[in-house]
Amino acid sequence: MNFLFRVVVNACAIWVAAWILPGVAIAGNSVVEEQTGPIPAMIISYLVIGLIFGLANAFIKPILSFVSAPITCLTLGLFSIVINAIILTLTSWLSGFTPFEFTIDRFFFSAIFAAVIVSIVSALLGWLVPEKSAERD
Repeated sequence: MNFLFRVVVNACAIWVAAWILPGVAIAGNSVVEEQTGPIPAMIISYLVIGLIFGLANAFIKPILSFVSAPITCLTLGLFSIVINAIILTLTSWLSGFTPFEFTIDRFFFSAIFAAVIVSIVSALLGWLVPEKSAERD
Protein backbone atom coordinates (compact mmCIF):
# COMPACT_ATOMS: atom_id res chain seq x y z
CA MET A 1 0.00 0.00 0.00
CA ASN A 2 2.86 2.33 0.81
CA PHE A 3 4.37 1.78 -2.65
CA LEU A 4 1.09 2.65 -4.38
CA PHE A 5 0.84 5.80 -2.27
CA ARG A 6 4.39 6.76 -3.30
CA VAL A 7 3.48 6.25 -6.97
CA VAL A 8 0.48 8.55 -6.61
CA VAL A 9 2.59 11.14 -4.76
CA ASN A 10 5.25 10.96 -7.48
CA ALA A 11 2.59 11.36 -10.17
CA CYS A 12 1.13 14.42 -8.41
CA ALA A 13 4.58 15.94 -7.93
CA ILE A 14 5.48 15.44 -11.59
CA TRP A 15 2.11 16.91 -12.59
CA VAL A 16 2.84 20.06 -10.56
CA ALA A 17 6.31 20.33 -12.12
CA ALA A 18 4.87 19.91 -15.62
CA TRP A 19 2.18 22.47 -14.84
CA ILE A 20 4.64 25.10 -13.57
CA LEU A 21 7.62 24.60 -15.88
CA PRO A 22 7.25 25.03 -19.65
CA GLY A 23 10.16 22.66 -20.42
CA VAL A 24 8.59 19.65 -18.67
CA ALA A 25 5.75 17.79 -20.40
CA ILE A 26 4.04 14.43 -20.55
CA ALA A 27 2.49 13.20 -23.77
CA GLY A 28 -0.23 10.61 -23.44
CA ASN A 29 -0.91 7.65 -25.66
CA SER A 30 -3.48 8.10 -28.41
CA VAL A 31 -4.69 4.49 -28.14
CA VAL A 32 -5.34 4.83 -24.40
CA GLU A 33 -7.01 8.19 -25.04
CA GLU A 34 -9.38 6.64 -27.59
CA GLN A 35 -10.28 3.84 -25.18
CA THR A 36 -10.74 5.85 -21.97
CA GLY A 37 -11.01 9.52 -22.89
CA PRO A 38 -8.56 12.39 -22.49
CA ILE A 39 -8.65 12.91 -18.73
CA PRO A 40 -8.29 9.24 -17.66
CA ALA A 41 -5.57 8.83 -20.30
CA MET A 42 -3.57 11.69 -18.77
CA ILE A 43 -4.08 10.27 -15.27
CA ILE A 44 -2.79 6.90 -16.49
CA SER A 45 0.16 8.67 -18.15
CA TYR A 46 1.12 10.46 -14.95
CA LEU A 47 0.75 7.26 -12.91
CA VAL A 48 3.01 5.33 -15.30
CA ILE A 49 5.63 8.09 -15.22
CA GLY A 50 5.29 8.20 -11.41
CA LEU A 51 5.90 4.44 -11.33
CA ILE A 52 9.02 4.78 -13.50
CA PHE A 53 10.26 7.65 -11.31
CA GLY A 54 9.61 5.61 -8.17
CA LEU A 55 11.51 2.62 -9.51
CA ALA A 56 14.43 4.82 -10.55
CA ASN A 57 14.42 6.37 -7.07
CA ALA A 58 14.35 2.95 -5.44
CA PHE A 59 17.08 1.26 -7.46
CA ILE A 60 19.38 3.86 -9.03
CA LYS A 61 19.30 6.80 -6.62
CA PRO A 62 21.00 4.91 -3.75
CA ILE A 63 23.89 4.03 -6.05
CA LEU A 64 24.22 7.61 -7.26
CA SER A 65 24.02 8.93 -3.71
CA PHE A 66 26.75 6.56 -2.54
CA VAL A 67 29.07 7.39 -5.41
CA SER A 68 28.55 11.13 -5.05
CA ALA A 69 28.73 11.22 -1.25
CA PRO A 70 32.02 13.19 -1.16
CA ILE A 71 30.74 15.97 -3.41
CA THR A 72 27.43 16.01 -1.57
CA CYS A 73 29.32 16.56 1.69
CA LEU A 74 31.44 19.29 0.11
CA THR A 75 28.37 21.15 -1.12
CA LEU A 76 26.56 20.64 2.20
CA GLY A 77 23.85 18.53 0.55
CA LEU A 78 23.08 20.78 -2.40
CA PHE A 79 24.39 18.20 -4.84
CA SER A 80 21.36 16.06 -3.95
CA ILE A 81 19.32 18.44 -6.11
CA VAL A 82 21.55 17.52 -9.05
CA ILE A 83 21.08 13.83 -8.22
CA ASN A 84 17.29 14.30 -8.25
CA ALA A 85 17.58 16.11 -11.59
CA ILE A 86 19.63 13.20 -12.96
CA ILE A 87 16.92 10.77 -11.80
CA LEU A 88 14.26 12.92 -13.52
CA THR A 89 16.33 12.97 -16.71
CA LEU A 90 16.77 9.20 -16.48
CA THR A 91 13.01 8.87 -16.03
CA SER A 92 12.56 10.97 -19.15
CA TRP A 93 14.90 8.70 -21.07
CA LEU A 94 13.26 5.50 -19.76
CA SER A 95 9.80 6.78 -20.64
CA GLY A 96 10.89 6.86 -24.27
CA PHE A 97 10.57 3.07 -24.22
CA THR A 98 6.93 3.25 -23.11
CA PRO A 99 3.85 4.60 -24.89
CA PHE A 100 3.78 7.50 -22.40
CA GLU A 101 6.50 10.03 -23.07
CA PHE A 102 7.93 12.33 -20.40
CA THR A 103 10.12 15.09 -21.83
CA ILE A 104 12.51 17.53 -20.23
CA ASP A 105 13.90 20.21 -22.56
CA ARG A 106 17.09 21.31 -20.82
CA PHE A 107 19.00 19.82 -17.93
CA PHE A 108 20.01 23.02 -16.18
CA PHE A 109 16.79 25.01 -16.13
CA SER A 110 14.06 22.43 -16.55
CA ALA A 111 15.48 19.38 -14.76
CA ILE A 112 17.01 21.25 -11.82
CA PHE A 113 13.89 23.29 -11.12
CA ALA A 114 11.66 20.26 -11.70
CA ALA A 115 13.73 18.36 -9.14
CA VAL A 116 13.21 21.13 -6.61
CA ILE A 117 9.46 21.24 -7.30
CA VAL A 118 9.10 17.44 -7.17
CA SER A 119 11.00 17.32 -3.87
CA ILE A 120 8.86 20.03 -2.27
CA VAL A 121 5.54 18.58 -3.47
CA SER A 122 6.56 15.05 -2.47
CA ALA A 123 7.51 16.24 1.00
CA LEU A 124 4.24 18.15 1.43
CA LEU A 125 2.09 15.25 0.22
CA GLY A 126 4.13 12.78 2.28
CA TRP A 127 3.30 14.73 5.43
CA LEU A 128 -0.43 14.40 4.77
CA VAL A 129 -0.45 10.66 5.35
CA PRO A 130 1.68 9.55 8.28
CA GLU A 131 3.48 6.24 7.99
CA LYS A 132 2.25 3.33 10.07
CA SER A 133 4.41 2.49 13.02
CA ALA A 134 4.92 -1.13 13.94
CA GLU A 135 5.01 -0.11 17.60
CA ARG A 136 1.43 1.25 17.53
CA ASP A 137 -0.04 -1.94 16.01
